[in-house]
Amino acid sequence: MRKTNCRIGFNDGMLMVIGIPLLSFIIPIVFFNCRFNRSPFLTWDKYFTTMMITTVIWLGNRYIMIYSRKKYSIFDEVRKRIIFQSLLMFIFTVTANTVVGIFTKEIFADEHAAYFSETDILIHSNSAALFCTIMIIAIYESIYFMHELRHSVEETEKLKRENLAAQLNALRSQVNPHFLFNNLNTLSSLIPESPDHAVDFVQQLSKVYRHILEVKDEKSISLKDELEVLNAYTFLLKTRFDKNLQVNINIPQEKLQKKIVPLSLQILMENAIKHNIVSSDKPLHIDVFTENGSLVISNNLQMKNQVNESTGIGLENIRNRYKLLSDAPVKVTENETNFTVSIPLIDN
Repeated sequence: MRKTNCRIGFNDGMLMVIGIPLLSFIIPIVFFNCRFNRSPFLTWDKYFTTMMITTVIWLGNRYIMIYSRKKYSIFDEVRKRIIFQSLLMFIFTVTANTVVGIFTKEIFADEHAAYFSETDILIHSNSAALFCTIMIIAIYESIYFMHELRHSVEETEKLKRENLAAQLNALRSQVNPHFLFNNLNTLSSLIPESPDHAVDFVQQLSKVYRHILEVKDEKSISLKDELEVLNAYTFLLKTRFDKNLQVNINIPQEKLQKKIVPLSLQILMENAIKHNIVSSDKPLHIDVFTENGSLVISNNLQMKNQVNESTGIGLENIRNRYKLLSDAPVKVTENETNFTVSIPLIDN
């Protein structure tokens, strides 16, 4: 892997090795009209003097860029950073060039006196210094933005891959042997005791599985459609747990056209059942409602004594899929009595 300078964003050692000598060669020719075959001649002392000034300006401006990126580290603040950075670099460049120029003006002054006045030399010198600064800004910022663009593209691709994996994991978490086994056991006990209820149970079970297959490739789904399937899923759970499970769904009509991530409600409902005691002594209460632009799923906390801690895969899947759809985060809060998850409601 190529080494990078974390302060500047890339390894700029080779850039300085090539850039400083090259600019030091170009500046006397362009700004002071120096030539090899006529006066004013481009001599070694002029070249090394220019290289010394260029090095001071380059390293000073490089430090200013590092400082500016620390001060405005968020990419959204790039406009503020560029303005702040450019002002500092302009002041530093003119000051440094003027100060260093006082000690080196004899090298250019004698031979150039016939061509330029002292004021002209100062103007040409500062113009050359500002040209050097503009080149530094252009090179470093171009590489910086290319790096950020590549990082953004890689992050987007990573999120897409995670989204596909999350959808697959969500599907697997629903269509798992335990879920099917538990429902088949419930169905087998219903058939001799209540055939009509058994028929309803099969229809709701079919509805849940059909929904899973239909939405597995969707990024979002309307809250109305998801709630219809949640009702079917709740029917299965309540048939199994009877009065030991209480589910209260209270969603205003105007929120039904909002979007959420598919299967998120079923995953959260299943997590509540999986990690909490559901019994006649300790009934589990699950509330589903809207609050502050989010859909909230909350349950009373009565954790099972589990040997293995929760992996958190279900919640992580939901978080990763939401990253592709919304900047609003998935919020998880837990206290002594309740466990609550808030997922953003997305506009069409």
